[in-house]
Amino acid sequence: MLRNYRADLHIHTCLSPCTDLDMSPQAIARQAKHREIDILGICDHNSAENVPALMQAADQYSIRVLPGMEVTSQEEVHILALFDNLEPALALQEIVYSHLPGENDEEAFGMQVVVNAGGEVLHFNPKLLIGASTLSIEEVVTHIKALDGLAIASHIDREGFSLIGQLGFVPDHLEIDALEISPRTTLEDAEERFQPRLPLTCASDAHYLDDIGTGYTTFYIEDRTTREIRKALRGEDGRRISH
Repeated sequence: MLRNYRADLHIHTCLSPCTDLDMSPQAIARQAKHREIDILGICDHNSAENVPALMQAADQYSIRVLPGMEVTSQEEVHILALFDNLEPALALQEIVYSHLPGENDEEAFGMQVVVNAGGEVLHFNPKLLIGASTLSIEEVVTHIKALDGLAIASHIDREGFSLIGQLGFVPDHLEIDALEISPRTTLEDAEERFQPRLPLTCASDAHYLDDIGTGYTTFYIEDRTTREIRKALRGEDGRRISH
């Protein structure tokens, strides 16, 4: 049976160095429940190490977590990668890690905290997660697609770290599934400004607890999977999206 699911597909945790340390698994899950979010995309910068903890924490609230990450290409473009299961997200993580130079400077960029479902610190990630990988945009999307994931261009309404902000356009050959806008831009404004050939989603890009659910997309789908979301983005089999 088809029904509406409210999805915020761009959430950062305390693993992302630019994020508030209060973004622990339990706190994120509680706030998502409070904001009536059914699907969460956990997308830390260049890493999926906190996804298992979020999956466990969100389970008690019946919230579906889609494992993912926000990959930074060598052009400094942010691309969301979302999967149904943890394994392909971790496989993409290994690829990204092998193309991610540098080490984190906590004083300059912030701590990168890997935690368990209860928020207990397991370790600190030493990689420069805030940095750009040496993968091109095309390579990032190719790897996501090879792992059967969704590829969404992050916050295209921002000047920095966005596909349109960095390149000025959306390449026709790039096999992305959607373009994301932030809560500060309305759907009508985005359509007028960008005249997109791809569907638009909205997500919070939450770095603080109060951000969660401030941007979301409603998917009219059968179940909470990337396969169903992809159908909704394409308008197939009665699936659809709304904002």
